[in-house]
Amino acid sequence: MADVRACSVADVASPAHARFDLDGVPVCVVHIDDEWFAINDTCSHEDYSLSEGDLWVDEREMECWKHGSTFSLLTGEPQCLPATKPVSVYPVRVDGDQVIVTLP
Repeated sequence: MADVRACSVADVASPAHARFDLDGVPVCVVHIDDEWFAINDTCSHEDYSLSEGDLWVDEREMECWKHGSTFSLLTGEPQCLPATKPVSVYPVRVDGDQVIVTLP
């Protein structure tokens, strides 16, 4: 496991999300109120960026813009078809003004 700086807190307003390439891994960092999430940015159905889709704040989900599957920010599990496989989620924490993601 490796802790990687993703961004500063000011880089992702709330509610919002942004893509970062962390040690070669595309990660979508999501900020909702006091919560931070990090999810693999590549849809498991096809190779599209989740960070280009909509954030569903109340549901804590990211929507793939291409085919409409949504993924839980908590578990990575798809919440609707056509995706059937989960995407990876990563531990994330704020250290001072830095957002740190732990990659496997």
